Amino acid sequence: MSDLASVKVVVYGLVQGVFFRDFTSRKAGELGVSGYVRNLPGDRAVEVRAEGERARLEKLISHLRTGPPRAVVEKVDVSWSEYHGDYADFNIRYSSNQ
Repeated sequence: MSDLASVKVVVYGLVQGVFFRDFTSRKAGELGVSGYVRNLPGDRAVEVRAEGERARLEKLISHLRTGPPRAVVEKVDVSWSEYHGDYADFNIRYSSNQ
């Protein structure tokens, strides 16, 4: 059986307005993980919630620590939790109410 997990990642820095959500969505798709990415209120943080095989999630987190070319990642908070199968695919959320 594979090692399934869920993770919440909050990335701080110059991460809004630099295609960070699109970058994250593409990387998640390549890795086959599900969940979402969204901007948090203000202009200095992006939240990622993802589920899948732990090794694939760790690769996603590694990409998030760098981000796309114009991003400046200052801090990354990672919180692991149990896998629940809450997401069918990975998508970009455009408001905090989704």
